[in-house]
Amino acid sequence: MEKENLQLVTDLRHELHTHPELSYGEVWTRQRLINFLKEHTPNLEIIDEGKKYFYAAYRAGEGKKNIAFRADFDALPIPETIDIPWGSTIPGVAHKCGHDGHSSSLAGFALEVDQKGADHNIFFLFQHAEETAQGAIEAQEILQKEKIDEIYGFHNMPGIPLKTVSIIDGTAHFASRGMSIKMIGLPSHASEPEKGINPSYAIAKIIGAIPKFTSSENNEGLVLCTIIQIDVGSENYGIAAHSGALKMTIRAEIEDELNQLQKKLEDFAKQLGEAQGIKVSFQYNDIFPETVNTKECSDIVRNVCTKKRLAWEELPKPYRASEDFGEYLKQVKGSYFYVGSGENHPGLHTLDYDFPDEIIETVVEVYKGISGTKS
Repeated sequence: MEKENLQLVTDLRHELHTHPELSYGEVWTRQRLINFLKEHTPNLEIIDEGKKYFYAAYRAGEGKKNIAFRADFDALPIPETIDIPWGSTIPGVAHKCGHDGHSSSLAGFALEVDQKGADHNIFFLFQHAEETAQGAIEAQEILQKEKIDEIYGFHNMPGIPLKTVSIIDGTAHFASRGMSIKMIGLPSHASEPEKGINPSYAIAKIIGAIPKFTSSENNEGLVLCTIIQIDVGSENYGIAAHSGALKMTIRAEIEDELNQLQKKLEDFAKQLGEAQGIKVSFQYNDIFPETVNTKECSDIVRNVCTKKRLAWEELPKPYRASEDFGEYLKQVKGSYFYVGSGENHPGLHTLDYDFPDEIIETVVEVYKGISGTKS
């Protein structure tokens, strides 16, 4: 990667970090990235249709492969507590997942393609709202519009040696969703609980059934159900509890088994509701698909790393955390890989985390190898 380009996008990364924005509020971030590309990539076509996401295109010509590369740019509701020159200026909001680095890396790749060209038609997709699982659902429309053949993306990853690329075939991230079971009974005086309908006991039974539903004996892959909140009744000692909600994150290595877990929980809750006269309803949030890599595309990443003598390793097992990149991989071939932030680097979504600028060049070199951009 050209030194001038690396310095430009490192400065851009710091600038993005200083102005973090939450999902669906990325107004400044989006415009800053567009302005950067307009200023520094005159040979690229920037497609800005006024949507939350945008993309740029390098068109090599008819008959060439159409390859997309995606970066996310939303931040998290986590305060900046570390002392860095480019610290967040927005109270309670910071880039604690590294999306500032993801977008800056993609911008760096765009600079290289603009200046040197590529063997294929390249699409640089800058996506909003990854953290809420909605951004990819909306941005995936470009796959059909531009007839994308393959799509690639990366995530920085603490725990992996610095600058080391990690790749896996098949499932890379679990599917997950937030599930809330709401139960409404009837109120009664606390001295006469038999005259009301208290959902506490039904909720307790659901909790008690979770180990059986998620047991390895009943599932092929790993299935998890994490209780996030139990909200039953109110702090009024004269009234028996008569409404409540059980909130969970359900998660599975195999998406079909996640669907089965959801159905088991729903059926059991409905059964208890019917037996006890409780109204039952369900709500779902942050619905992430499984992210499943295409071996053919993961092999391309491996071959690029080998050819360029970049350190790489096999990811031994998929990450339990979810990633909306899976929405793209349900439509076209592709691969999602990881670049190490360092074995002792602070974890994602933690107070001490900051994206390591050192890995930008590694990402750009992998992308250049996939796209056929000259070194």
